[in-house]
Amino acid sequence: MDGVQNVGRSYNQSFYCNYASRVHLPFMAKPKTDPPARIAENKKASFNYFFEERYECGMVLEGWEVKAVRNGKVQLTDGYVIIKNGELFVMGCQINPLKTASTHVHPDALRSRKLLMKKDDIRRLTGKVEQKGYTLVAINLHWKSGRVKCEIALAKGKGEHDKRNTVADREGKREVERAMKVNNR
Repeated sequence: MDGVQNVGRSYNQSFYCNYASRVHLPFMAKPKTDPPARIAENKKASFNYFFEERYECGMVLEGWEVKAVRNGKVQLTDGYVIIKNGELFVMGCQINPLKTASTHVHPDALRSRKLLMKKDDIRRLTGKVEQKGYTLVAINLHWKSGRVKCEIALAKGKGEHDKRNTVADREGKREVERAMKVNNR
């Protein structure tokens, strides 16, 4: 047998070991490509709110929703979080179903989706949300080890003058970047 010792092996075991080491199998699994980490972002939230604390939550999704998320059919611009019976739910997160969705499933794009978080954190957030001016806002959806996660923030609303300051700061940064770009040419 090609000079290979058969110590502790039967004939079949040694044959398959030698055969497998010499043959290239073209049907081997290809490595999976990870989808982009960021799925959807609520840019409007950072304009309308000051973020005090940030949290990462798991999200309960149905099968058709996961497929739609992989294809980027998610919109989070009006997403906010409510606490109901000691549980977190994200509202306003729109996941549009694919055209190829199953016929026995009746997809609802705007349904409320449950968020998964530790009970102690939910209790602490409940106490803070009951204070005047605080709310929970969904910031973004992202992938983490193959699961969809939702980042939420304990937020305080901005006044009109704060929004104007935000716009002025943003315009100032743009002008500086343009000036740096022109000087580098």
